Amino acid sequence: MGLCLPCMGGAVKDVVETPDPEIKRRQLAEAAEKRQMEASSRGIKNAYSVEQKKKKQEEMEKRMTASGSGGGGLRVSTEDKTQQLKLHTQLDIQETS
Repeated sequence: MGLCLPCMGGAVKDVVETPDPEIKRRQLAEAAEKRQMEASSRGIKNAYSVEQKKKKQEEMEKRMTASGSGGGGLRVSTEDKTQQLKLHTQLDIQETS
C-alpha cells in the first residue's frame, strides 16, 4: 500500500483539465464545419469554380421566378416558322433549278 503514494505526487501534473463547456462547444462546431467543407469538396478540383456556378444558377432561378411564370419560356409563332420554312424550300428549289 505504501508503494502507491509516491506515484500519486507526479500524477497531478499529468491531469488534463476539462475545458469550459462554451469553449468545447465552439471547438466541436468548428470541427463539424471543417468536416462538412472537406466532405463537400471531396472529388472537386476547383471548389471556387463550383461555388460560382451554384451562385449563378441560383440567380438565374430567382430571375425566372421574379419574371413570372405567365407563359414560361420563349414564345414561338408557328405562322412565322411556317413562312420561313416555305421561303427556305423555295430558295432550295430555285438553287437546284
